[in-house]
Amino acid sequence: MAKLNKSILKRLWASITQYRAYLTLTVLTMCGTALTEVALPWGLGKLLDHGFGKSSANGPATEVIDFPLWYVPAALIGIFVVRGVCTFTTSYLMGRISVNLLNELRAKVFDKLLHVPVGFYHTESSGRIINTIMFEAQQIVEMVKVSITTLFRDSLTVAVLMGYLIWLNWKLTLVTIILIPGMTLLVRGVSKRLRRLNHQSLEVSGELTQVIEETTRAHQVIRIFGGQRYEQERFEAKNKKLGSYSMKSTVAVSFTTPLTQILASVAVAIVIMLALAQARQDATTVGDFVTFITAMMMLLTPLKRLADLNGPLQRGMAAAESVYSMVDTIPETEAGQKIEGRAKGQLEFKNLIFRYPGQDQAALQNINLQVQAGETIALVGMSGGGKTSLVNLVPRFYEADSGALLLDGVAIEEISLKSLREQIAMVSQNVVLFDDTLAANIAYGDNAPNAERIANAISAAHLQDVVNEMPEGLHTMIGDNGMRLSGGQRQRLAIARAIYKDAPILILDEATSALDSESERAVQAALDELMQGRTTLVIAHRLSTIERADRIVVLVDGKIVEVGSHAELLAKDAAYANLYRLQFTT
Repeated sequence: MAKLNKSILKRLWASITQYRAYLTLTVLTMCGTALTEVALPWGLGKLLDHGFGKSSANGPATEVIDFPLWYVPAALIGIFVVRGVCTFTTSYLMGRISVNLLNELRAKVFDKLLHVPVGFYHTESSGRIINTIMFEAQQIVEMVKVSITTLFRDSLTVAVLMGYLIWLNWKLTLVTIILIPGMTLLVRGVSKRLRRLNHQSLEVSGELTQVIEETTRAHQVIRIFGGQRYEQERFEAKNKKLGSYSMKSTVAVSFTTPLTQILASVAVAIVIMLALAQARQDATTVGDFVTFITAMMMLLTPLKRLADLNGPLQRGMAAAESVYSMVDTIPETEAGQKIEGRAKGQLEFKNLIFRYPGQDQAALQNINLQVQAGETIALVGMSGGGKTSLVNLVPRFYEADSGALLLDGVAIEEISLKSLREQIAMVSQNVVLFDDTLAANIAYGDNAPNAERIANAISAAHLQDVVNEMPEGLHTMIGDNGMRLSGGQRQRLAIARAIYKDAPILILDEATSALDSESERAVQAALDELMQGRTTLVIAHRLSTIERADRIVVLVDGKIVEVGSHAELLAKDAAYANLYRLQFTT
């Protein structure tokens, strides 16, 4: 754990030192704050010794110095003005560093999310991802902010005050020094427990975020099926568990405060006793004693902050481990050759075997299939047969375990991901839209949208009536995942997006599943036109939608069991014919 923490601290420090100009100015202002800590007890001691008359007969004589009385308030106000300016500047500069660091951390995580393999999203919940970007990144920045401020400013203050105390009276200072090892032992004692509690707290926080995200997304299902009580109990259980860990952490951190105060009270009591003994031997004055006690009491506050630093430090380190583990996720391999121009679209599957990570059973076994350029291939079979797994290999959402997949005679592993995916358009039954305008969703991914192409896509997808109904036409915001549109309208918008891209390879995964009969006929006509001249892979459970495919591939348990046209497979009276009869038997 120590090694891991050291590695994380190095990475954080490398990020912080990018702002070395701000950091240097921050340290300078902290030095100013530390010096004002000494100025107050020093001035108070001089005032007592030289402003109120000579000391008693039992103490050493001190000379009264005549000075204008306005010097006193001027000096006092001046000290606090300097202190205020230094404190404000420190806070402002640390704020700038914190904001920049937070933006950098979130940008790194978000950038990695855009480039990780698809399988990453099968192992990480959306709640944890959101929690990492929003909460855990903030925890790291809070740790850095508090740590730098406390370590530099309070360490400087402690160093200056300790130096001043030694200069004033080294014998009494030796007693003060006993506070430091005592507080060190306290910090080490609670660190291990805090680290464990903070890791557990972050895990539960991610689970709680997931509950909230799911409840927001599934609000209609919850109401229809009466799941309010179940969701409330689920939320309360996670919330209570998170609160329990927070309280345990609070107890662990708060435990140091009374022990620190006890150590401080012991040290102060001993100092007072020794100071009185020195005064009886004419070794100190009232001013010196008050100066020493004041400086010593001022030393307790930064020492306490240094002791309390352990709590946010451990929380931040636990969050940093989580954030950097996500940042260090291995991204998809981007290397490979670029496809010049437009691909022909010929696909060839050779002895292909694929299994999902962590699964022993192969999702696809010995797949051998040639797809000619411009050919429409329909993939059918029972759920779990391997249809979606097969099409997901084409854009390299997953990598095959063995065998080969070729595009125009070139293994897709040798083609850069960006270039490969530029040749593919996809429409899924699970439509994903963005909280943006109709036009932006149609031309998604195009940095310079073409108005004519958008209009053609709208016409081909039979979306013109939808555009006409919108208050701002193409510039109407459609809401979170297109919530302002009906299911059929959302599906047609996704089809318009695929039409706009005009890619040589088209993947349709139940592309008409959410359409009513009238819309389905209209969009199917548009799809028929769209598929002309394009290599198309169609997944459809409704067999009536793929009867005109050039060839139909039947998949059972990850294996191709039949290939042929609709008429050929019906005449064969095997797997496809059984599926057809099963679906159309009344």
